[in-house]
Amino acid sequence: MSKRAVLEVIALGVEDAVAAQAGGADRLELVTDIAADGLTPPVETFAGIRAAVDIDLRVMLRLADGFAVGDVERVVRTARSMRDAGAEEFVLGFLDAEGGVDVETVERVVSALDGCRWTFHRAIDRAADRNALRKQLDGMPGLDTYLTAGSAAGVDDGLPVLLAEAARGGEPGYEQRILVGGGLRLDHVPGLRAAGIDAFHIGGAARPQGWDGPVSAAAVTEWRSALDA
Repeated sequence: MSKRAVLEVIALGVEDAVAAQAGGADRLELVTDIAADGLTPPVETFAGIRAAVDIDLRVMLRLADGFAVGDVERVVRTARSMRDAGAEEFVLGFLDAEGGVDVETVERVVSALDGCRWTFHRAIDRAADRNALRKQLDGMPGLDTYLTAGSAAGVDDGLPVLLAEAARGGEPGYEQRILVGGGLRLDHVPGLRAAGIDAFHIGGAARPQGWDGPVSAAAVTEWRSALDA
């Protein structure tokens, strides 16, 4: 029997969070500024959402568009202020100019998280060498998930990579959970589930009116049902 799949939904505010939980989401990714692919929300937004729902929340640590860290001191301060506000799970990922993982920056930010669990986000899909990135981050405290589409272009393009990485589960660098997101559709789910992938991340798919509209509990329920089928 396969265990229940994790459904993570992007939330921009309290209304999104409440609808996602009502629809059966297991976890939220909290961001702001979706035009920049999701930046760190204000602490007040986190606090409001934390008070409104009781499912897990992962807070994005990203202050500017792109995958370079920018001001690392500011990212570290942001991480600490989120921790002080009660955040216990995070999302982050930084690359250097050559497309390698910026290990030094990741280590500095992770040290501010005090062992909290975190996801390395879709920066992996822009990395020059995915396998090298995974090996370099192996053993990083708290890293339990990679959010990936298998390709910068999205799941359609990245399916072979996702299936190959799922097959390596348990190897060094491949022990973390694969959380599939980025152009994910319901018709991708059966093949990914069959490969043993058990975590799925949706943003636009939870918003029938587009990003200007809220998360729809009914849309989330449709995904929940598909994952549980």
